[in-house]
Amino acid sequence: MFDVLNGLRVVEVASFIAAPIAGLHLAQLGAEVIRVDPIRNGHDHDRWPLAEDGTSLYWEGLNKGKTTIAVDLTQDDGKNLVRDLIAETGILLTNYPPNSFLNHAALAARRQDQITLSVMGWADGRTAVDYTVNAAMGLPYMTGPAECDGPVNHVLPAWDLISGAYAAFALLAALHHRRETGEGQEVSVPLGEVALSTLGHLGQIAETFLGGSGRPRFGNSLFGAFGRDFQTADGRDVMVVAITRGQWLALVDALKIQGEIERLENQLRVRFDLDQGVRFQHREVLEPVVEKEVSRMSLPELKDLFSGTRVCWEVYQRFEDALALHRLNPILSVQDHAGGTYPTPGAAAEFGSLPRHPAGATSRRGKDTNSVLNQILGLGPSTVTKLRRNGIIQ
Repeated sequence: MFDVLNGLRVVEVASFIAAPIAGLHLAQLGAEVIRVDPIRNGHDHDRWPLAEDGTSLYWEGLNKGKTTIAVDLTQDDGKNLVRDLIAETGILLTNYPPNSFLNHAALAARRQDQITLSVMGWADGRTAVDYTVNAAMGLPYMTGPAECDGPVNHVLPAWDLISGAYAAFALLAALHHRRETGEGQEVSVPLGEVALSTLGHLGQIAETFLGGSGRPRFGNSLFGAFGRDFQTADGRDVMVVAITRGQWLALVDALKIQGEIERLENQLRVRFDLDQGVRFQHREVLEPVVEKEVSRMSLPELKDLFSGTRVCWEVYQRFEDALALHRLNPILSVQDHAGGTYPTPGAAAEFGSLPRHPAGATSRRGKDTNSVLNQILGLGPSTVTKLRRNGIIQ
């Protein structure tokens, strides 16, 4: 964690991934993020994976380092309490619908410079999650074996993660605008818009529009360059990629396949070292050449061969094996959470002039309710006790 956003206070009323991870990014750079958890009807308090005692490790992972209060958002007094807190801070991060009790117009009526950032499904208000947006954008028909007919989903919620990072960036942009002009802002970040724009940035809108059809499946082959999985003699899978000319020449040199490559170049009248697209176009003749050499060696032999070269490659491994290799990574620190004690990631960025603090632990839901109501809203013990007695807070 770093202190670059020290002094920034944000109220987060959200669930699932995109909006909470936006708050997490802000918190890990030093912002005070006050997460409001509903006492009833919380969507992500028990989402898998779970610890042995039933604690959601998913919830812990997305909410470490945040301040947490628990409020009954089904009661008017609970809603008013949250609106008071938002008015005090002037910044809300949410994925509640625009017509909820957190709508920007009502909040801005109480504070003119209010910033409300809403993470949405679709821009027209239709509900969506990462996996339905991915389906609608056609990526499951680009994923999987080339001979597959049906859709293939992938396990990484990419649109949630990209949208969350974009939301944190957009919130800081709105804050900069407020500091420059004094104006508040309602900002919406729909997952569908993030997905569409991202695919456009990667050239797929132009590719489809100009080519008349979408991108087909290519199995495990990397699109537009040379790259695929290969198996060693001892049965280990490795990913080998050659996007740049230097990577390609290093691979050819390490495997000592210059003669075979020259023969193919003469036969096809091409130069594989000058154009990554040509390597992709002729992958069906290039991949067997590399496959033949890799399959002759054990993984230790391949490591020795590629060590110290510019060959771009990695061994496929299970996450538990990857974690064992990265236990000493400086972004990880062992923290005690409600669900157990385990390595916990802090900010992924590095600020060279600033010290890195250990990742924050996750408080139990509602742990900070008393201190937030007292220190930020100025509510005394008797008022807090009454709210608790009436079931408004927990």
